[in-house]
Amino acid sequence: MLNLNLGKMTIKIDQISKFYGSQKALDRVSFEIGTGELVGFLGPNGAGKSTLMKIITGYLSSDGGTVTINGETVETKNVAIRSQIGYLPENNPLYTDLYVREYLEIVAGFYKLQNKKEQAVKMIELTGLKTEQHKKIGALSKGYRQRVGLAQSLIHDPAVLILDEPTTGLDPNQLEEIRQLIRTISANKTVMLSTHIMQEVEAICSRVIIINKGILVADGSIEQLKGDQFVQKQTVFVEFDKSPDLDAIRKLKGLRTIESINSTTFIIESNSDVDLRPALFHFAVNNQLVLFSLKEQQQSLENVFQDLTK
Repeated sequence: MLNLNLGKMTIKIDQISKFYGSQKALDRVSFEIGTGELVGFLGPNGAGKSTLMKIITGYLSSDGGTVTINGETVETKNVAIRSQIGYLPENNPLYTDLYVREYLEIVAGFYKLQNKKEQAVKMIELTGLKTEQHKKIGALSKGYRQRVGLAQSLIHDPAVLILDEPTTGLDPNQLEEIRQLIRTISANKTVMLSTHIMQEVEAICSRVIIINKGILVADGSIEQLKGDQFVQKQTVFVEFDKSPDLDAIRKLKGLRTIESINSTTFIIESNSDVDLRPALFHFAVNNQLVLFSLKEQQQSLENVFQDLTK
């Protein structure tokens, strides 16, 4: 008997490891995701993202650790718990010789839905496929094929949704439509979204998990990641009225790097426990320089990602 309270659906990933021969793809990764959370899952190519998503969905077995949904273990042979998961894989495999509506009705049949025709129509409306429903999938653009993939992952109304690069190939208008759809879906589902597009994560995700070389390196809100909790540095933008003595600036306590925008404008990084702005102000005064600008720059998600994974 499944112990599923669909009102509150929690995924728990506990010490998951995976090997491909002697190569370790995942190294004791652990985290939890709850209902209503839309979590961005980030990492460079080869970090282990797709492998972990396949393990969460039960398509792939792990070599250590467990994945549970409300205490029920996800396994390749546990069909009942896997029926609570919707999955859109990165390569979005589809039967291109089938018509859109025909394909969705067949997928509904796989899940043994009693109202498969009605559910197919509902998904067509939800994902904006109405004008394309009588076309063969092979005749669709990449963007519409992604919509078909989303429709098939949602057709059985899963409590957990795993999306691997769901907006690949979409134009800007389609991108915003799919983002809005994912936002709407996440209100009552547990959603995990893998992407390389940082703007997408900032636009729709409430939380970010980053892995690198199979190891979890960050887990927190976007605000936390942009703070100094994960990246220990301060970035300051400074502009003088004339060229300063760079060797003298490099001697300032705590300075890590200095990047020249031009001969008078610089981006300077320091350790997070050192605020360089007072020192730069006194440097300008002592060297008879006029400060046109002196301001701290907030870390971008992209900068944080690069610092954690380079």
